[in-house]
Formats: sequence, C-alpha cells, structure tokens
Amino acid sequence: MPPFLLLALAILAEVMGTTALKFSDGFTRWFPSLTVVLCYGAAFYLLGLVLRHVPVGVAYAIWAGGGIVLITLVGVVWLRQSLDLAGLVGIGLILAGVVVLQVFSRTVTLD
Repeated sequence: MPPFLLLALAILAEVMGTTALKFSDGFTRWFPSLTVVLCYGAAFYLLGLVLRHVPVGVAYAIWAGGGIVLITLVGVVWLRQSLDLAGLVGIGLILAGVVVLQVFSRTVTLD
C-alpha cells in the first residue's frame, strides 16, 4: 500500500480516536474508551508502516499536523466548538507547514 495512503489512514484513525476520547468521559464509558485504544493502536501501527518509506520527522509532522487540522474541523463542525481568529491563524500555519513539506520538500517521497 502506498505510504501516502497509509499516512492518510493513520491520520483518520488518530482523529477517530481523539473524537472518541472526548466521549469516553475520562475513560468511564467503555465503548468510547475501547474505540480510543483501538483507533490509537491502528494509528501508530499505520504510522510505523509509513516510517519504512518516509523520514520520521517528516512523517510525524504531516501526521500530527493533519490530525490537528482534522480534529479542529471535527470540533468546530460536529461538536459545535468555537475557534477564534488566533486559533484559525494558528491552524492555518500548521496546514501551511504540512503543504510546504508535501509540495516543496525533497525529503518527502510519498508514492
């Protein structure tokens, strides 16, 4: 499976796990808690596979940055959480960093 697809799946698993963490109520609800453990396990497993092809710093930056942007969208759209201008600018800068890594870095070889 191409590293880019594995990385995208790792990001989605991490976002699903983080969303479930919100609903776990401090790990007192069993189904969301189990979802957290399974999704984070899948996310790290997939990230480990990506690291066979992509340098760890670059892979982690894309994984973490993509996760931050997506979980923020989940929070704003689905959980009805608000984000002020400074938050939007910060998230935009993270997204810009991910784009710069993927588009301009010669280190990234996500085939």
